[in-house]
Amino acid sequence: MEIRNRESDATPFTTKDGSTIREYLHTERQSLAEASLAAGQATRRHSHRLSEEIYLLLEGSGLMELDGDEREVGPGDAVLIPPGGRHQITAGPAGVRFLCCCAPPYSDEDTYFT
Repeated sequence: MEIRNRESDATPFTTKDGSTIREYLHTERQSLAEASLAAGQATRRHSHRLSEEIYLLLEGSGLMELDGDEREVGPGDAVLIPPGGRHQITAGPAGVRFLCCCAPPYSDEDTYFT
């Protein structure tokens, strides 16, 4: 059994899109990470050709854009991002913290800016 802890095992780093990530688990089939953005900060609009991604908002709020469709999101909202979906999230006034699940797992090589 593999158990990872946010504080002791998930060291933060910055991804290609500009968000701060703590990766909990990364297998051959999927990855689970926590992302955070400071107030007003946005990820760089991007897509993944292979990965389907799910965002689950934990704290704060933001504006989620997916293929030109913009919606306000907040705690408890889950967003499905299909492979190839161009997306960006902009943090609200309190910032935003959310989980990212990717299958196949996240990789910088599968991140494309548009």
